[in-house]
Amino acid sequence: MKSERELMLAGEMYDPMDPDLVAGRKLARELFQAFNQTTEDEPGKRNELLGKLFGRQGEGLWIEPPFYCDYGQHIEVGDKVFMNFNCVILDVCRVKIGSHTMFGPNVQVYTATHPLNWKERSSGRELGKPITIGAYVWLGGGAIICPGVSIGDRSVIGAGSVVTKDIPADVFAAGNPCRVIKKIEK
Repeated sequence: MKSERELMLAGEMYDPMDPDLVAGRKLARELFQAFNQTTEDEPGKRNELLGKLFGRQGEGLWIEPPFYCDYGQHIEVGDKVFMNFNCVILDVCRVKIGSHTMFGPNVQVYTATHPLNWKERSSGRELGKPITIGAYVWLGGGAIICPGVSIGDRSVIGAGSVVTKDIPADVFAAGNPCRVIKKIEK
């Protein structure tokens, strides 16, 4: 029988009030709150806290506080990733972020979702879908990345876009819902 965490990471319905999951969220909050209290003069402390928070942290990660997440440990970040102020990552499923990717301010990445059927939704159980963001991607300020989406390498997502479907590599995409506007030269 799968644990609630295993169900959650598999994208199946799970109980968010499971004690293990509650403890995981509590630990993440303690770590990101400590991170959010650091200053520019404490890069070593910031790096140490992010190393404890994230499942995988590449070299040269830079996040401008404040930063928020559900668990942190389900986030995998490549090298030289930059996240601007007020980033939110709801990582009830895996979130993979490629190297050299940049987030504008207020970017939100949501793996968490709920059933459309009201009876299932009222049960209190939830589910999620993993998100993959490629390498050399730029997410404009205020972009929202919805559950289950993949964004291809080197693509640019316009500010304020709501990404509801996969975006291929090497394109500029924008809007609500986000759609490909044009191809970008490699």
